[in-house]
Amino acid sequence: MRPVPTQVIAVANQKGGVGKTTTAVNLAACLAALGKKVLLFDLDPQANATSGVGVEKIEGASAYQVLLGEGALAEKIKPTNYDRLELVPSEVDLCAADLELARLENHLHRLRQVLQPVRDSGRFDLILIDCPPSLGILSLNAFTACDGVLVPLQCEYYALEGISMMNRILDQLRTAGVNPHLEIFGVVMTMFDGRTKLSNEVVTEVRHLLGPKVFDTEIPRTTRLAEAPSHGKPIIYYDKYSTGSAAYEVLAQEVLARLEGRFIQ
Repeated sequence: MRPVPTQVIAVANQKGGVGKTTTAVNLAACLAALGKKVLLFDLDPQANATSGVGVEKIEGASAYQVLLGEGALAEKIKPTNYDRLELVPSEVDLCAADLELARLENHLHRLRQVLQPVRDSGRFDLILIDCPPSLGILSLNAFTACDGVLVPLQCEYYALEGISMMNRILDQLRTAGVNPHLEIFGVVMTMFDGRTKLSNEVVTEVRHLLGPKVFDTEIPRTTRLAEAPSHGKPIIYYDKYSTGSAAYEVLAQEVLARLEGRFIQ
């Protein structure tokens, strides 16, 4: 059997507060706990994924200078306290990246270029990119560099507007030849409350419109999930037996099954 190449998944939604970083952090941790070598790439200037795995925000530690052509991305990779999970941290200097990158040649391809040596090294099975909550140049770089986009959707009525805009952007990047095979890898429903009519109606509608793109797992709205980042721990290490932990563990298994399905001929 031929080796499976390193897969790059961008976790993105242009709307904030939908559980994007929560999903990136906890999915990365659960995949690592399942035995995969995972790189969590924090591309969001807010750096919440960085603090979410207990890594301090340090000036100059982000990929900012590398994206501008200085140094190698491998030099920015940091260990975490969790086996098989490593991190490219973020910090506030990434705020300037949208402006600086726009002035450079091949500005949409900068991330793909610096990421390629890490992919080729075979050091990681999976690279998860936590994108900013916008569709600026950093997010577009992530879309150019990735194999697919994982979209967290909050269980609210405006959820489908976000996925519609995401589809338009991805279609434009495909049509322009920037990333011809770009696709939505999957959609995960977040902040689900099965007791409410709204959550159930939104999930039903999203599943009807997007079909198999939507993961079976729904991520519940829980206090323990909300608390975990303040302790710098993914939920499986903060409260392993919580409903949030169980949901992300099952989602990780779904993600692996979907990835492996790509390479079964």
